[in-house]
Amino acid sequence: MPKLPKELEKAVLSLPQKEKDKLLIRLIGKNELLIQQLYFQLLEDESDLPHKRAEIKNQILKVSKMYHDTAGWMMMDMRELNGRITNHVKITKDKYGEVELTLFLLNTFFDNQLQNLEHYNSKTDTISLYIAKRTELLMKKLPKLHEDYYVEFEREVNKLLERVHKYCPAYYARQMQLAKSWEY
Repeated sequence: MPKLPKELEKAVLSLPQKEKDKLLIRLIGKNELLIQQLYFQLLEDESDLPHKRAEIKNQILKVSKMYHDTAGWMMMDMRELNGRITNHVKITKDKYGEVELTLFLLNTFFDNQLQNLEHYNSKTDTISLYIAKRTELLMKKLPKLHEDYYVEFEREVNKLLERVHKYCPAYYARQMQLAKSWEY
């Protein structure tokens, strides 16, 4: 982002309030992410987070139950869903939701698409690496949450780690030295 020259900054600040407001509204209107962030901050609050998380979980569940004839198509869907999680976090700053939703995404695909994730081969190589990296990232984000939340995640995290070490991502899990279980 370019630096605003001091003289321009002073000139903008000296504008009448009505002109500054118009300028501000025009600038906000050009940035979709900023619009969504401001909408959440000003018109919604923390009490809306469970509803937003539930919407994303429903999308994950729906897509995970769809027929995926190849691991590649499945990975494209997982990446798109992960993008929704990332967007949710950018808008709401919901760190808890990021961990919860990522864990739900990975475990739900293992639940509903095990036939595509069971065995490592050339067709599952890319998704194996993707799942291992997502798991590694998840394991790095967990310690950043307050430790009171750990009890809520322990069972699901250990289920994911067991699957990552048992099925197609096992090679990458060993290479990344992912833990086989998680205790807080």
